[in-house]
Amino acid sequence: MDVDKLKAILAALEGTDVTRLIWVSGQETLDLRLGHPPPATTAVHAVPMAAPITGAVHAPPAANPNPSAAAAAPHAAPAPVKPADDKKTFTVNSPFVGTFYRSASPDSPSFVDAGQVVKKGQVLCIVEAMKLMNEIEAEQSGRLLDALIQNGSPVEYGEALFRFEPV
Repeated sequence: MDVDKLKAILAALEGTDVTRLIWVSGQETLDLRLGHPPPATTAVHAVPMAAPITGAVHAPPAANPNPSAAAAAPHAAPAPVKPADDKKTFTVNSPFVGTFYRSASPDSPSFVDAGQVVKKGQVLCIVEAMKLMNEIEAEQSGRLLDALIQNGSPVEYGEALFRFEPV
């Protein structure tokens, strides 16, 4: 995709109520999500790019959670639940570099809390990457033992976000 085309698309979306745009041209697919994803959305889509985009691209301002506001009013984290055997636990890792959020907004409750049983496909958190809010889903069912990352903290690719025990 041409950087100028991408800039034109982003400029056209600026100031509108559009929160998601899927654009397909030949074998190229562009899936844009602006602001917070709606709570009912549970899919994370990886979009292959035909060629890497170089240069600075400025996205329209999105309603992003303010990390300093999140730090000023953190969610009370319950005490982690201890597993019977550490060898029977699994982790959910970050699929990319970004900022970790346990809820859709600073005023919303966490998607999951320690001790809660989650089902495959249930939203666990959001990782903001390049101004896009990406919901991270459970790949299998399990009981949350502990959240390993603090809300609003940066995360690296492959970094463990949560620890679960299978149910």
